[in-house]
Amino acid sequence: MGLSISIFGLGYVGSVSAACFASMGHRVIGVDISRAKVEMMDSGRTPIIEARMGEMVADAHRAGLLRATNDATEAVLNSEVSFVCVGTPSLKNGKLDLSHIEHVAREIGAAIRQKNSPHVFVLRSTVLAGTTETIVLPILEKESGKRCGQSFTVCYNPEFMREGSAVADFMNPPYTILGASDANHLAPLRELYKNTPGTLYETTISVAEMVKYFSNCYHAVKVGFANEMGTMCKHLGVDADAVARIFTSDTKLNISPAYLSPGFAFGGSCLPKDLRAITYKARELDLKLPLLESLTPSNAEHVDRAVEMVLSTGKKKIAQLGLSFKAGTDDLRESPQVQLIKRLLGEGLEVKVWDEDVSLGRLAGSNRQYIEEVIPHIGSVLSADLEAVLAHAEVVILGNKSASKDRLAKHLRPEQIVIDLIHLDKARRPEGVKIYEGICW
Repeated sequence: MGLSISIFGLGYVGSVSAACFASMGHRVIGVDISRAKVEMMDSGRTPIIEARMGEMVADAHRAGLLRATNDATEAVLNSEVSFVCVGTPSLKNGKLDLSHIEHVAREIGAAIRQKNSPHVFVLRSTVLAGTTETIVLPILEKESGKRCGQSFTVCYNPEFMREGSAVADFMNPPYTILGASDANHLAPLRELYKNTPGTLYETTISVAEMVKYFSNCYHAVKVGFANEMGTMCKHLGVDADAVARIFTSDTKLNISPAYLSPGFAFGGSCLPKDLRAITYKARELDLKLPLLESLTPSNAEHVDRAVEMVLSTGKKKIAQLGLSFKAGTDDLRESPQVQLIKRLLGEGLEVKVWDEDVSLGRLAGSNRQYIEEVIPHIGSVLSADLEAVLAHAEVVILGNKSASKDRLAKHLRPEQIVIDLIHLDKARRPEGVKIYEGICW
């Protein structure tokens, strides 16, 4: 026996969700303010043009599993779960227009007031993190006169459907994400998605909301990146298809989770130099590549954030663990850690630095030349004695992974503030300190 579901909003996401849930054997009521959409679905016709939708809607309607109405109260009273799939368009200033969601939340809340059985409210519309709990939930509680977690529950379930392949994406998603403030609230949704392939993630509502934006913004970056690099290839007389084919074959670094964990700025002898070269060449060719051109200033902003984090502590004595841009190397060229130290010294802070892979006596060539140009007095702040460096500090900056958890545990004090720039795994983070902050997590 399937669930009884009401789906608010018969646009793209709502119509596909309604047809797919009905095809799985659930009883679905579509709800929309548009009489034309309601009449189409209620007569077994699809309100949208999308592969397989015509057949699925007709079959579900014929089987008595799919109908539609303009009456929100009737839909809620005759369903166990309500999915909200209304639009969240942009206002002129870019802000989301949440008026449709607020309207539906008021309607559903008023209907819940009349129900004696529990109801599950599931938001599928794309909204910024915090929206469900700070805007939608209060409306539901006010209109229903009931408390969330008692007479009704609230969940967030983002969709990842593409126009043209929406049905296939619904039936075979990359993953299914269910967000709730209490895992017990997800029981009906677990049942609903139990046969859906792919990993099912249960998480907080805010994480579920943000994954959608993380995904879409990354997709936008990928499209922009491919287009700008393709443009550069074309103007250099290079086969862009061949370049892209070879590039995407690398699933170790290029098409992979590599470099997608929030952390500190990039540096080293390759990335900054190569970005400058490609953007300079673009200017020579009179090309505008704003995405690539934005990467260096974006990187500099991240160093600024680190400086502000340290200054906001109000402390003067700073220990930075890690001088090179990553552990296991003494390469200091364009290391953001070096830039951070220079900025902190310029602010008048007392900085001590430890890096087990860096010794002034061993630095040579362009590496030594770089550090002498950027921080000529580095010798006065660099120490090989980790214990002494930590003993001096009020704030400890983890700049790379040189120091192990056990070594840190021996010398850190509870009152010290730790700022993590490298996003250490939780199992590797030092314990015993009261304040442990990540730069962007």
